[in-house]
Amino acid sequence: MDRMSPEPEDRFGMAARLEAEGTRTAGRTTANDYDSFAEAYSAENETSLYNAYYERPATLALAGEVAGHRILDAGCGAGPLLAALRDRGAIVTGVDSSARMLELARRRLGADASLHVADLRDPLPFPDGAFDDVVASLVLHYLKDWEPTLAEFRRVLRPGGRLIVSVDHPFVAYTLTDPRPDYHATTSYSFEWTLRGQAAQMHFWRRPLHAMTGAFTVAGFRIATISEPQPDPAARELFPDDFDHLSTGMSFIFFVLRAG
Repeated sequence: MDRMSPEPEDRFGMAARLEAEGTRTAGRTTANDYDSFAEAYSAENETSLYNAYYERPATLALAGEVAGHRILDAGCGAGPLLAALRDRGAIVTGVDSSARMLELARRRLGADASLHVADLRDPLPFPDGAFDDVVASLVLHYLKDWEPTLAEFRRVLRPGGRLIVSVDHPFVAYTLTDPRPDYHATTSYSFEWTLRGQAAQMHFWRRPLHAMTGAFTVAGFRIATISEPQPDPAARELFPDDFDHLSTGMSFIFFVLRAG
């Protein structure tokens, strides 16, 4: 959904730790039901190390100067990234599969905000070339098949427009599991988040780096940047136990792609 990740305390860092601690819960039918834990997820996302001091600052830094840009946040969740982009002068639109998350986003952004319920596996409700930038923040790892979604992102972008993506880092996704999965295969995994005392069943897909870059290329994108950023230094005092682990390791990987 994006946010997936996004978001709970750490979109994937938390997932990795949960897997390592043996709390995986395969086979649940209620996975990724953001309507059922929207408030808990949104509250966690607002101030967490991995979202508020790592993923969002990194995405905003990659976006750079956005004043006047028409930006689609694909998987906008409760809208924290949308709000930050709008504060920087962007003309923002958000889509998410969770109606409850969009209610929270509308509460944040106002009644006239351009927000739409949409499943990223389906065609987007926008004309060709409608946006200068598309941001997919911690959302693609919810999808088994990236090709239809990337094709839609390419369609709604103007020629030369940007797609800014953050996803779970493949190194983490494939190494913190026992038994270790085949790195060259796209595989699924399930686990449980605990968000402010509420359990949430999650289901993600992991894929190797070459599968990610190959999917971008097939969809008509040129890779401009691959980034493995550091967290905001301001988080060091706020999260002394976790900051060093994140700043010396990895959690997400970021791409800036140009539409051909």
